[in-house]
Amino acid sequence: MTVELKDLLKHCDSVLDSSRFNDYCPNGLQVEGRGTVARLAAAVTANQSVLDAAVAWGADALVVHHGYFWRGESAQIVGMKRKRLGTLLSADMSLLAYHLPLDAHPELGNNAQWGKLLGFTDFEPLDKSDTRAVGNLGRLAHPMELEEVVDKVLTLTSRRPLLIGDPKTSVERVAWCTGAAQGYIEKAAAAGADLFISGEISEPTVHAARELGIAYIAAGHHATERYGVQALAASLAETFGLEWSFIDCDNPV
Repeated sequence: MTVELKDLLKHCDSVLDSSRFNDYCPNGLQVEGRGTVARLAAAVTANQSVLDAAVAWGADALVVHHGYFWRGESAQIVGMKRKRLGTLLSADMSLLAYHLPLDAHPELGNNAQWGKLLGFTDFEPLDKSDTRAVGNLGRLAHPMELEEVVDKVLTLTSRRPLLIGDPKTSVERVAWCTGAAQGYIEKAAAAGADLFISGEISEPTVHAARELGIAYIAAGHHATERYGVQALAASLAETFGLEWSFIDCDNPV
């Protein structure tokens, strides 16, 4: 089956409530391709290898978490950006990107999917004062040692995470925010979490974890954000009868 591109976009924008986010990039249609979509590719980031794979698969549109036109980047269409945009335009393939809306969605979002896949329970927002905030607070089904949580993350992502903390420490209350959210560690500690999980780690994160008395797991930016875009694409495929394919691209960060 096929769907009009405009109808696909209208549905995405409505489901993800993208208009309420003041984001670092435009959400929704970033590059316009053909007017109908039958084959939808999905990926974390619209890098060149992903674009080439989507073209080879015959995608009419590509939906990603990390697209283009980030706040503060150069407006010049040169070099790497020229090649990427040239690939999309030559293939008449649309690019759809959803950043914070895909982090925050309570069912399809990166954080919702991460918590669900790791078996966390009793989800609540990490920052209840901001309805646009991302990140969650929850519990493990039962207390576990940190090394057991590390093993669960490894099994899910096929990537060994970095642990800051004693592997034998027992934890139950968990906070998490996928991607580059290591700066939320103070919020996690203030919320009473024993453990905070995000994608990346910075030098100050180690000191904060030790001084705040909270364990930290850096599970990988790409690795923690593979799941929201897959959930979105699967939902779109079911709603509109589309073929869809997830294109993964290994990234050690």
